Amino acid sequence: MSEVAITLEGWYCLHDFRSVNWAAWRLSTAEEQSRMLDELNTFLKQWSDVEESKQGSTAVYSIVGQKADFVFMHLRETLEELNEIETAFNKTAFASFTTPTYSYVSVVELSNYVNQPGLDPMENPEILARLKPILPKARHICFYPMNKRRDGNDNWYMLGMDERRTMMRSHGMIGRKYAGKVKQIISGSVGFDNWEWGVTLFAEDALQFKKLIYEMRFDEVSARYGDFGDFYVGNLLDAAKFTALLKV
Repeated sequence: MSEVAITLEGWYCLHDFRSVNWAAWRLSTAEEQSRMLDELNTFLKQWSDVEESKQGSTAVYSIVGQKADFVFMHLRETLEELNEIETAFNKTAFASFTTPTYSYVSVVELSNYVNQPGLDPMENPEILARLKPILPKARHICFYPMNKRRDGNDNWYMLGMDERRTMMRSHGMIGRKYAGKVKQIISGSVGFDNWEWGVTLFAEDALQFKKLIYEMRFDEVSARYGDFGDFYVGNLLDAAKFTALLKV
């Protein structure tokens, strides 16, 4: 049996993708829409207050294309808190005009491929900041799930630890070239969802997503061992932009 990579876990993560029933929304009155927007803005304010107290973080983005209209990405200390957030939103009047199109449950993760031997990572402020991050409010988001391949000779989990660590270091060096351009949050989902990891990227320039992911495709970790799910790309939503999005 190959040596198992030890992981460090931080905040639990929920990506909640929704589409708006535009036909029903247009038929609602201006007064009804105003009340629902007030309710939505109350939630946005509550989530912002949680972030201010460093008890979690939330990012809200519109989604480009037909997979969804918007996404709530929540980070919280426990799964119970994520469940409470989801249920509370589902009880709102506005939620009745939305349809869940996709969700992803995971936990922010770091592996010992990148940890320094002999040091307690939980005493490292940089590690803690990566495990419990405040989500960037960059202009754009990109989310996708992925697996490490288990197919014949291309089986990541049958490789030795040294070989996996060497490849992950090489893979990480590509990511470092985009420091300051792309912020990456990796969340583990083995036992939580249908894929093994969720990858969420944030950037001011959406083209950096394409450049980073394309370059990484030539690295052996992705070229030989990576399988990828659907990609979701979107634009930052604040209260004002959410109101503009819903204006009909």
